[in-house]
Amino acid sequence: MKSMKGKVIGGKLILVALFCVAVLTLAGNGWTMTRTLKKEPAVVIAAFGTTTKARVTYDFFEDQLRKELPPEYRDLKIVWAFTSEIVRERANAKFSKAGSEERYRSLPQVLADLENEGYRKVAVQSLHIFPGQEFEDLEREIEAFRMIGLRIEYGGTLLHEWPWVFETISVLEKEFLAPDEGYNVLVAHGTPETFVGSNATYLGLDRYLGRKYANVAVGGVDGVLTREQALETVKASPVKRARLIPFMYVAGDHIMNDIMGEKPDKDGEISWALELERAGIKVDTVYTEYKGERCFKGLGFYEGINSRYIGQLVESLKRLTE
Repeated sequence: MKSMKGKVIGGKLILVALFCVAVLTLAGNGWTMTRTLKKEPAVVIAAFGTTTKARVTYDFFEDQLRKELPPEYRDLKIVWAFTSEIVRERANAKFSKAGSEERYRSLPQVLADLENEGYRKVAVQSLHIFPGQEFEDLEREIEAFRMIGLRIEYGGTLLHEWPWVFETISVLEKEFLAPDEGYNVLVAHGTPETFVGSNATYLGLDRYLGRKYANVAVGGVDGVLTREQALETVKASPVKRARLIPFMYVAGDHIMNDIMGEKPDKDGEISWALELERAGIKVDTVYTEYKGERCFKGLGFYEGINSRYIGQLVESLKRLTE
């Protein structure tokens, strides 16, 4: 099985590399030997993306990033890449309809543009939470661009190592209701595939929370930690109050509609909150204020969590500039 996996991954890398060459050719006039090469690295922040007003979470992150970067890195070029194809398609359609020239670009598109501008060193930092399919795709794309000459260093996801998992929960636990106040559910995205490595992280996180707290569980929009299991646990709690806490970087469409939606969707599906309220349970969530707007509080609005990503980015930059 190992050798077969190696062949599959190698084949995918070759295909991605060929795609990257095509993107580079289309990015400008292709490779030119006359351009001035840049000595400094560029920074790429790679996020899933959102089409909702919750995109201000990314502004909050960039504000914090520019403050926390060491002085020697604060003037570096910072660009964003968005890894969800469907989000890019929808967002770009919105921008086009509004007459805006703004566009969401994929990581290969961003790396191709940087190469065309003369960058040869790039630090990529993912804002993904779990080391799942999106992050694995990102790694393949990075490896393909390394194969065609870019020097790229990158950091992991928020929960890439168990000490980081425990640290993340310590940041969040200030939001938890006490056992005599109600039950807490961390609402994650989840993954529908059984083979993705992040499933172990989901299950391990749920086990850790269940042993540390009497009233905290994880539920997923997709995957092994199901809505049904999470909500049945809440319904069985003697205290009829629940707090649904976003465990996604951006509290966008899923939180606004699937989790906290106030009315059934077009197919008659009701949100988690509505299901619990119909069972006689009072439901709340967590919010934050940013630039005068009240927003659902995704993980990207916690400075302690952003600092974990920024620390990884700084390590990548050090490796590029040593």
